Amino acid sequence: MEIARAAAALFVRQGLRATRAEDIAQAAGIAPRTFYRYFASKEEAVAPLYAAGAELCIEAVRDAPAGLSLPEAIRHAVEHTLGPGKGLSEASWEWVRTLIHLADASPALGKVWAEVCRTSEYALAQTLAERLSRTGATGSAGATGPAGATGPAGAAGSAGPTGSAGPVRAAGDNVAQPTAIPAHLRLTAAVAGAAIRVAVESWAATTSAPTGPDGPATLALQNLTALENYAWPENPT
Repeated sequence: MEIARAAAALFVRQGLRATRAEDIAQAAGIAPRTFYRYFASKEEAVAPLYAAGAELCIEAVRDAPAGLSLPEAIRHAVEHTLGPGKGLSEASWEWVRTLIHLADASPALGKVWAEVCRTSEYALAQTLAERLSRTGATGSAGATGPAGATGPAGAAGSAGPTGSAGPVRAAGDNVAQPTAIPAHLRLTAAVAGAAIRVAVESWAATTSAPTGPDGPATLALQNLTALENYAWPENPT
């Protein structure tokens, strides 16, 4: 995370175009070779900051009380992570706001933000599948997740595509394949993830504090409430 913060600070102070990967490495106190071991470009260096909130939220979904339905588990996670003192610090939220602004102006940073959202969406789908599998409610397997779904968010320690069940290997080779996730769970993760992402982006477009009635947590809960008629997969009774 130190590298991500160093990169974000340089992007704000001297601009994205004027910042080199070598500048980020120097600010973070590492060698350029070490930087490129973890990141393919200077823009990818801020992926951990983009991904931090999503990772905490997904962990909270995974750890939510077993008796909660999927929408209840997601709301529980939002309530317990998307606010200062509960998940990210207020300072971290301000970094997220700044980086979302930069992503709007930079196609390269926008690509990193989009890839983090995509990776987080797949990790959420895995987590929803894990929760339902505990009660045997995952249903039939649907489409598999994106190959190489760890993407830049992998640098921040986000869940990779193999999940707790481990990788599925294709016959005749040694290449690990993503674990199959039912299509309806991938859709559910996409819907829930979009509700939260839009809340964060909407908040970032304002000057509101990251807590209170206009904070990302409140906006995300409002968006999830708007989805109450969505056909959420259910635990078997």
